[in-house]
Amino acid sequence: MKIATFNANSIRSRIEVIVGWLEKEKPDLLCVQETKVQDKDFPVKPLGESGFKVIFKGQKSYNGVAIVSKLPLDNIRMNLSEEEDEQARFLSARSPDFHVINVYVPQGFAPGTDKFQYKLQWMEDLLSHIRENYDPDIPLLLVGDFNVALEPLDLYDPEGLWGEAGFHPDERAVMGKILDWGLVDIFRQHHPDGGNYTFWDYRIPNAFKRKMGWRIDYILATRSLAKKVKSVWIDTEPRILEKPSDHTFLVAEFDI
Repeated sequence: MKIATFNANSIRSRIEVIVGWLEKEKPDLLCVQETKVQDKDFPVKPLGESGFKVIFKGQKSYNGVAIVSKLPLDNIRMNLSEEEDEQARFLSARSPDFHVINVYVPQGFAPGTDKFQYKLQWMEDLLSHIRENYDPDIPLLLVGDFNVALEPLDLYDPEGLWGEAGFHPDERAVMGKILDWGLVDIFRQHHPDGGNYTFWDYRIPNAFKRKMGWRIDYILATRSLAKKVKSVWIDTEPRILEKPSDHTFLVAEFDI
């Protein structure tokens, strides 16, 4: 079983990259974030022509999440809570072998702002949702762009970026609580060294070539699934294609 996650930074702009990657890698399920498209304009056809079904929740120009799958999915949920606003950041479903939650965590802008407080609250709400609806003993994947680097080895300049949004102790603390509930960061489990990134900021000239990246995309698994991981890797090739996203694909294979 092959599972992947990818922040597309506009799925319509990146549809050729995604379809090409799907046809090459043949995953069973791909979680996509930051689709940036209203539901009526979602590019269902090219994904369907590649043999995939897709569920999605979007909004115009911002946010948006999707699950592209060859697996049958049911028990679909598109809101983190009944009180959630219109930001399309959460999508969950159940496959025959596991549950999956796809998230696009708010970026947070800057500590001390309302947007940063919204990010912290959203993460706390996600933790509450997991505690209320799942058990650490069941097979669960929590996947997506968390906009948080967990450790100093997860970004290129931990000293210079310490305390900024994405590497602030408050958001790292909430990430720690999510993991402590019963989830394993499977990439770090298999790759203990630093220098492995999933995001390179467009605003930094030649960030990818200069290895000025962040690891902020995750596949987290409950222990029963983490034990079944055969391999996990960051596929950097799509980052050097024409019109790439500022993120790339994170992939894991499970013995399921």
